[in-house]
Amino acid sequence: MQKKSVFLALSLAFSASVWANDVTINGTGVSLEANKTPINTAKNPQAIAQLPANLHLAVPGKFTVAIAGLSQPPLTVFADDNKTLIGSEADIARLVADSLGLELNVVPTSWEDWPLGVTSGKYDAAISNITVTKARKEKFDFATYRKDSLGFYVKTGSKLKKIEQAEDIAGLRIIVGSGTNQEAILLAWNDENVKKGLQPFTPVYTKDDAAQTLALQSGRADAYFGPNVIGAWKAALNGKTQLVGSVDGGWPKAAHIAVTLKKDSGLVLPVQTALNGVIGNGDYDKVLNRWGEGVERIPQSEINPAGLGD
Repeated sequence: MQKKSVFLALSLAFSASVWANDVTINGTGVSLEANKTPINTAKNPQAIAQLPANLHLAVPGKFTVAIAGLSQPPLTVFADDNKTLIGSEADIARLVADSLGLELNVVPTSWEDWPLGVTSGKYDAAISNITVTKARKEKFDFATYRKDSLGFYVKTGSKLKKIEQAEDIAGLRIIVGSGTNQEAILLAWNDENVKKGLQPFTPVYTKDDAAQTLALQSGRADAYFGPNVIGAWKAALNGKTQLVGSVDGGWPKAAHIAVTLKKDSGLVLPVQTALNGVIGNGDYDKVLNRWGEGVERIPQSEINPAGLGD
């Protein structure tokens, strides 16, 4: 009961602090209150014309998008009504839906649910900080919309000052998401270390932000490794964590975050056209900049580019 109380207190405190303060990320001021107002864009006739004639949407007339329903600003966060999911992912989804002349239908879901949901047709797309990888391209089509940058964050005042390469994680306990590309990177680094006779690292899996915060601040974990924009938000919000290293999401190559669609559904081309349209008209930059993600912008959307594992 005591542990549950601590988790609840941390969760409530984080939620309250998110809405009580504006933060500055990568030199950009972010206001959640102001960012509740949607950014819409005009219909894109070219993208609409590319929609398949026999297109079967999960909900007729709507673009149904799975987005991880976790409080991970600036990517995702529930508005203060605890119902409306806002954040850069929902904003990108809205730009695509508007461009395609469809109503946006956001479905908060878990990370584990989106793959089956997309392949089964339960969702038309997933927009949930999903990185393009070789393995995922066997089952899904991708239209990119952001660079993938990962960051190592530690408790402020930690003796750890740098985590940038395989040797740096030896013997550490690192919070990482299960089934993510950052986990794949750590496991690859760990294999290198074990072959060299170095101490293995220990992955720490948590269910929510409150558990992550408790593990790091209590010393049960040495570092957090995940999307850099999420780590930067937390660090700017309360000053309790600090960046000690960053890595391209497709290590050792660059990687990209993409709208994820069922393989051969016919949606990837119109979605790419929609994304390139909003990149060209400036609405894409409005979204990224208001969430402090401008440093991860791309000049154009690509379909199924090289990713992690290629």
